[in-house]
Amino acid sequence: MNFANFKYQLLIVLIALLLFVPFLGAVHLFDWDEINFAECAREMIATGNYFSVQINFQPFWEKPPLFIWMQALSMNSFGINEFSARLPNAICGIITLLVLFNIGKKLYDVKFGLLWVLVYAGSFLPHFYFKSGIIDPWFNLFIFCGIYYFILFGVKKNVSFLVVSALFIGLAVLTKGPVAVLIVGLCVAAYWAINRFQPIITFSQILIFSISTVSIGGLWFLLLLLTGNVSVIKEFFIYQMRLFNSQDSGHGGFFFYHWVILLVGCFPSSIFALRAFFKNGRDLPSHKNFKLWMMILFWIVLILFSIVKTKIVHYSSLCYFPLSFLSAYTLYKLLNGEMQWKKAIGFLMVFIASLIGIAIMALPFVDKYKYLIINSGVIHDTFAVENMKANVYWSGYEWLIGAFLITGTIVALMFIKKGSLQKGLVGVFTVSLITVNLSALIIAPRIEQYSQRAAIEFYEQLQNKDCYVETLGFKSYAHLFYSHKKPPTNKNSYSIDWLLNGVIDKPVYFVSRINNVNEVKHNYPQLKELYRKNGFVFFTR
Repeated sequence: MNFANFKYQLLIVLIALLLFVPFLGAVHLFDWDEINFAECAREMIATGNYFSVQINFQPFWEKPPLFIWMQALSMNSFGINEFSARLPNAICGIITLLVLFNIGKKLYDVKFGLLWVLVYAGSFLPHFYFKSGIIDPWFNLFIFCGIYYFILFGVKKNVSFLVVSALFIGLAVLTKGPVAVLIVGLCVAAYWAINRFQPIITFSQILIFSISTVSIGGLWFLLLLLTGNVSVIKEFFIYQMRLFNSQDSGHGGFFFYHWVILLVGCFPSSIFALRAFFKNGRDLPSHKNFKLWMMILFWIVLILFSIVKTKIVHYSSLCYFPLSFLSAYTLYKLLNGEMQWKKAIGFLMVFIASLIGIAIMALPFVDKYKYLIINSGVIHDTFAVENMKANVYWSGYEWLIGAFLITGTIVALMFIKKGSLQKGLVGVFTVSLITVNLSALIIAPRIEQYSQRAAIEFYEQLQNKDCYVETLGFKSYAHLFYSHKKPPTNKNSYSIDWLLNGVIDKPVYFVSRINNVNEVKHNYPQLKELYRKNGFVFFTR
């Protein structure tokens, strides 16, 4: 590594540390996914059992353990808290930007590598996910690296690249499950078909790839088998199939759900990426090949998860890698004079920036006039109405974040119009980068106060009490993590009927939502209501 490359990589690490690590614990973990995985890690520490994934101290078959091991390691180092739960993804963010720089540099040059880093870090959802405690950033990185090394294998026919590719795919399986193999398999099949079924891998090489993948990806399943947890393996695969065939946990949506999420959520990279979907005759064969793989990866993931009945924002997050590449590709071509700026790009950028900016600007005003909105009757969900009544402090200046995004985008486009293309393009992503960080620091904590803060404060008050805590009428993991539930000594406590009606050995606290309160009181008159706050109703027995 020469000094220039070392300098760039050190700069990327320092900037990424500054972007992703500070304020990780500034807001509570969000129910469900963030708290779900953090609670699994906390229970590993509480029980000392790092081989089996548990939730509520019972077998949890929905996810393999690799990411949860990372969180457990972080919690053992920095304590059981929000910072520790999110730190693994901050580290993933640093590694991801380094990976993108190095691949971009090898594929094109240093300028392309830096553009790819800027595009990924400067887009809303790709950036925000590195501040979260969900599995997907690591899962996506492993799959992307696996595909990259498979591309190298296809070009150089070196089996060592194939083995490295398989090991990354195995890590992806160990992170989130066999959907990693499905995605890669579909990508390879599509590439094979597009190239008119010319041989790209032999049977013996497929065998090598499979053995290498299973050696890592099958490790958890082997541990379960050796420890007699065959039922967990069975339930794991049943759960994976259910995600494809039905809506899970009420997370449904229309077919084009992820298309909209990527267009708006990956602003501004999504806008520039649109230009790259068209052919460019000046590309070198190696560039065409890599771009083809990125196009295939994008469409496979997008179509696959458009078909899947369960619709959750991060299901399409693997698209961030090819989308950011295609965006960097467009920027690179624009700066090199191989593409011409189109007014349509500017109009679309202002439109999407305005949508996001106005949404941010509206939030403090919605709070200011919330009782007018509530009294108008336009909101029919009682729980949502009570959420809105939360006493949240807004300084009155938060709208400036949205105004900054809109104004900054327009100013950047004015630079482009005047011929300062580089200043304008860098400016667009810099404005977005600042906006997403300000939103995460200032807006997200206030949103959390409306949605779940009242319940979490209640759970935190019970941390040092010898009691049971349970929810009624809704699913949550927050009561487990924030009450610091200990491994139960009484197996009856797993039965909601026993907690409600049985001969209990210590106090029980229940949390319900306001729209279920009449039903709860009618069915369980033995419960004593403690208080109500922001849509949650708290009981004891």
